[in-house]
Amino acid sequence: MTASEEKFTRQRLLAVETLTPSLFTLRTTRDAGFRFQAGQFARLGVRKPSGSLVWRAYSMVSAPHDEFLDFFSVVVPDGEFTSELRRLGPGDELLVERQPYGYLTLDRFADGRDLWLLATGTGVAPFLSILQDFEVWQRFERIVLVYSVREARELAYQDLINGFARRDYLAEHAHKLTYLPTITREQRPGALHGRITTLLETGELERAAGLPLSPEHSRIMLCGNPQMIEDTRLLLKARDLQLSLTRRPGQVAVENYW
Repeated sequence: MTASEEKFTRQRLLAVETLTPSLFTLRTTRDAGFRFQAGQFARLGVRKPSGSLVWRAYSMVSAPHDEFLDFFSVVVPDGEFTSELRRLGPGDELLVERQPYGYLTLDRFADGRDLWLLATGTGVAPFLSILQDFEVWQRFERIVLVYSVREARELAYQDLINGFARRDYLAEHAHKLTYLPTITREQRPGALHGRITTLLETGELERAAGLPLSPEHSRIMLCGNPQMIEDTRLLLKARDLQLSLTRRPGQVAVENYW
């Protein structure tokens, strides 16, 4: 084994599911020694026909206790990585770095009563991992998952999200979750219509959740389109909800996912 090979493990794809022409999900085997916190990401590698490796970062959708790894991917037109990843199928090799990364984890917040998870597109991935870990249900009284997409068909993992209430270990906690799917380019029953920033500005997001945002009680995670994150951060800052830093605890944690 070379020094570089010591940094990753060779895993096998177990399943690939196409959601839309530009979105697909992956499930791989998991090395027994790979450990991560809910909300973290891994660097995945694919081998090109030339033999060279291409690497990209992907948040785990799966829970820290699962025996497999789940990932959610968008096809980047002419993208070096996704063009190679897209041609793979069950049984093919995928490399996973041994070291997980990222700080979009619950330990960013020292306290808080209500947790808001605001995601666009594939940025929902780390939040699904967090919601499958028991810690979040113990720590917070209310959890609001806001999942924004352009079209309804882009809403992934709906069975997983709607199935939290049926999990035995969440029997006493599932009532804490409010799920708010949000669609920007079409209107559908049961979903909000509009961008997250617009829904924040009008107050519709808080009305739909039945919960106000406040510096005292709210802790907010943002993941997705960098522009959404920047615009949302400004809106929250205007309401005295500040970015949580090591030197200065706050109410907001972010991760660009693009």
